[in-house]
Amino acid sequence: MEWIPLETAAQLEEIKQHPGYSIIFKHSTRCSISMMAKRRFELDGDNLPAEMPVYFLDLIRYRDISNKIAEDFKVYHESPQLLLIKHGECILDQSHGQISVDEALTMVVA
Repeated sequence: MEWIPLETAAQLEEIKQHPGYSIIFKHSTRCSISMMAKRRFELDGDNLPAEMPVYFLDLIRYRDISNKIAEDFKVYHESPQLLLIKHGECILDQSHGQISVDEALTMVVA
């Protein structure tokens, strides 16, 4: 799994236009819970399909992008947070201890 830094609103538009699945992982660099969730995600992330883009948002640095994500995908802002996007729609929203690559994969397979 290779992180794609999410740093611009234009990238959000690309994610919404992407024909398949994408993941957005929102991370707070100031939060120990977020660090643990990120580590766990990275351990399991190798199970994700290689063609699935995985975006990483440092929400401390890019809070405006995080707010736009909440608005565009109609989700409550949380950190850490994983969003599974399919054809421009958020089909799975997980936060904190609920973040699970396995659950995301069940949505991809379904």
